Amino acid sequence: MELKLDAAKWRKKRGVKRLLAALGADEGLTRYVGGAVRDDLLGLPVSDIDLATRIAPQEVIERLEKAKIKAVPTGIDHGTITAVSDGHPFEITTLRRDVSTDGRRATVAFTDDWQEDAARRDFTINALSADPLTGELFDYFGGLADLENRHIRFIGDPLQRIAEDHLRILRFFRFHARFDAGEPDAAALKACIARANDLMALSRERIADELLKLLGVGDPTPTVAIMLEHDILRPVLPEIEAKAVDRLRALLAAERGAAIDGDALRRLASLLPHDPSIADDVGSRLRLSNKARKRLSCAVDPAIDHPPQALAYRIGAECAVDRLLLAGKAREAAAIASWHRPRLPIGGGALIKRGLPEGPIIARTLRAIEDRWIRAGFPTGEQFDRIVSDALEAADSD
Repeated sequence: MELKLDAAKWRKKRGVKRLLAALGADEGLTRYVGGAVRDDLLGLPVSDIDLATRIAPQEVIERLEKAKIKAVPTGIDHGTITAVSDGHPFEITTLRRDVSTDGRRATVAFTDDWQEDAARRDFTINALSADPLTGELFDYFGGLADLENRHIRFIGDPLQRIAEDHLRILRFFRFHARFDAGEPDAAALKACIARANDLMALSRERIADELLKLLGVGDPTPTVAIMLEHDILRPVLPEIEAKAVDRLRALLAAERGAAIDGDALRRLASLLPHDPSIADDVGSRLRLSNKARKRLSCAVDPAIDHPPQALAYRIGAECAVDRLLLAGKAREAAAIASWHRPRLPIGGGALIKRGLPEGPIIARTLRAIEDRWIRAGFPTGEQFDRIVSDALEAADSD
């Protein structure tokens, strides 16, 4: 594996050069850290660049303002400032060490020791840092070897890392899924199994965020199978049974067959029983948005009692695609993936002009026209006119 980043390439990124100058990178005060370093080494695209610095938070703000770079104190109590340099945001965090933790949040103190800061991170592959001028990598815990082997390993004692932040249980499995890590690290898996109940102490929003990120990777099936085999999710999502992994596997096959992008919410639906009320309860518990809850409940309903376009018209194209894919109907889902719902070409006013009296009969006739129009495949022109005429004739005979 290449042991240096291409520092010159990174400095050409928008806003980077003047930011590094303001933060004393040429004096060894600031480094690239975290996911940007990890992903660049893996040849993955890097969007957000995070930096760590020996400079105290207040001085970071002063330096940025002096360089005419916008400073936003997004998490200043924990040492984090967001700098907006040339219109691009960068997260800058002063080196820290944990003073105390309770599994959900930490009390920190600032330090100037790079290794001490790296030691409080979760996994070895996330503790890498790089010199912005030379590209030299700093690896205190064997992260480079783990990165090369796609091995997700906690720094130090896994139980201690999980005790510091219970969300690391789900993060472990998310990174395992993202990097196709094969057999999970034995010590890490043992610790996650032992501490799975700790997930109950977390906010459901944090659980949902991690779970949906996990389900959104290319193929989360092997990782989800491990999680369900060992009851990792049972404390917070007891509705998901081990056999649900077969439905997830089938859904991924249907997504591929239809050439439709994988979707985390749809994949969550595949793990739930075919019961909209249960899905709604799960969505509520996970604090999903109203829109996401409705979609989840709609997707798990197995009813497919109309042709694909008619189904899409009745329940919406997004939900129709979800149901069809969950039913393994890849071809039908593909056929409506880009379908736009047509508008009924007539309204109540037009029926009144054609002699129908005002009142409930207008709504009944419109429904009758719409039903026939849907069954006929949404025709226009003369065929639609015949549908209207037949409906009016039937209304007159009532």
